[in-house]
Amino acid sequence: MSAASVDSLIRVVNERLGPPIGIIGAGPGGLSVAAALRARGIPFEILDAGSRVGGIWDIDRPDSPMYESAHFISSRTLSGFPGFPMPDSYPDYPRHDQVLRYIRDFAGHHDLERHITFDTRVESATRTEGGGWAVNLDSGEVNTYDGLCVATGMNWHPRVPELPGEWVRESYHSSRHRSADEFRGKRVLIVGAGNSGCDIACDAARSAERAFISVRRGYHFVPKYVFGKPSDVFAHTGPALPAWLEERVLGFLMNRVLVGDLTRYGLPAPDHPILRSHPIMNTQVLHHLGHGDLEARPDVRALRRHEVEFTDGSTEEIDLIVWATGYERVYPFLAAEDLDLREGALDFYLNVFHRRYPDLFVIGLFETDGAAYGLFGAQAELIAAYLEVRSEGTADVFDRLRIEDRPDLRGGRKYLSSARHAYYVKGDVYERALRRARSRLE
Repeated sequence: MSAASVDSLIRVVNERLGPPIGIIGAGPGGLSVAAALRARGIPFEILDAGSRVGGIWDIDRPDSPMYESAHFISSRTLSGFPGFPMPDSYPDYPRHDQVLRYIRDFAGHHDLERHITFDTRVESATRTEGGGWAVNLDSGEVNTYDGLCVATGMNWHPRVPELPGEWVRESYHSSRHRSADEFRGKRVLIVGAGNSGCDIACDAARSAERAFISVRRGYHFVPKYVFGKPSDVFAHTGPALPAWLEERVLGFLMNRVLVGDLTRYGLPAPDHPILRSHPIMNTQVLHHLGHGDLEARPDVRALRRHEVEFTDGSTEEIDLIVWATGYERVYPFLAAEDLDLREGALDFYLNVFHRRYPDLFVIGLFETDGAAYGLFGAQAELIAAYLEVRSEGTADVFDRLRIEDRPDLRGGRKYLSSARHAYYVKGDVYERALRRARSRLE
């Protein structure tokens, strides 16, 4: 369908339905939803606090957590939006600026930017009597929407632990880190060994006077290449194995063949099978540990003004602490009574649909073992299909599932019990569940 035909259809539907769907966020998730709605002629508006498309990938946005050394941890081959692959000219693991360009190309391909109101922050969103949402903006305006899709992402509200003691020297959350130059001439401690923490620790290893990484528990480190292929491509081209056998085969491959004994680097041994936590896609950090440019330390016990005390009783004098300790999963513009919890985590059907409200959706409320953009696309298609069927008054069967169904999105795999893994899904299992749900609406 041509752009003109789609726009004509949108105008017709807009007249029929009244208020559009409001999308909060013009990053990859929000754009995925917008593209899916536009393809079905469902009217929408996007609100974004930034001045340009891209979300966290816009390193020039003041509140972005992006840093200069950041690259995708999934490969170009498997990381694209559905129907819009990354360019063949991109490297296997694109840089942050290449990812941003790709996101903006996706928005241009679907003619989405003219539907976005930039430099606009949502202060609050309130469900109106009888359905629909009133959204209060920082400008003082109030927008009204037939439904609301929250696509703000999960990397905007830093989590910093509270520790005993006093700290008088520099410290900041990893969301403020930009460049390895920040570490020159300093004794730097990175607290946290997730993917961003390991990237930043590598920056420190190359630039700091001395660099340390504090690791709370043992994790598996996965190389970005396995036998000459990007590791996710290698995993997808192999035979499908039962979960128990997959863990054993990959565990042997990583721990005995490709990576080896992590305790040789001063790291704790993993305390769980290889596929039961988010993979650390970084073996550069092992290179720096092996060369003495980076030193591993256990968890932090206390702060002693200019020294850090670790749980093994050792101390180090530190000039700068970088807290790579993750983010809170919060939507501050939604009232607590509008966010149902189950076992301490937000309870949305398929991690997308509010169970009580048929007009509230989230996109991106998951962690997974592979690329995210394909899953964003599957979530978006499901939201668009539901809205179309709901407008026709034929969503009763799906609504019963939305309210009551709790499918297994992990394929029976038992992930670590942690705040991060509360929303963990097995990528292929989750995608099949989204596609299956969509088939019920067609």
